[in-house]
Amino acid sequence: MRGMYICLCNAVTDGDIRRAVAGGVRTFAELQARTGCSDCCGCCEPEARATLDAALAPVAFPLPLVTA
Repeated sequence: MRGMYICLCNAVTDGDIRRAVAGGVRTFAELQARTGCSDCCGCCEPEARATLDAALAPVAFPLPLVTA
């Protein structure tokens, strides 16, 4: 499955953003440093931030561990 391009200037996809989060990215500044997303024209910033927030949601609120 191919990802949706979020940042056309730097060819960053939604999958790239999810992988960056899996790799430890937690802020938009870290995302920009890691991927180059939204560091050119900036048109993608709202969608990039929304994609980052969606990728961070499971990280911020992980499911509780069930203990027996």
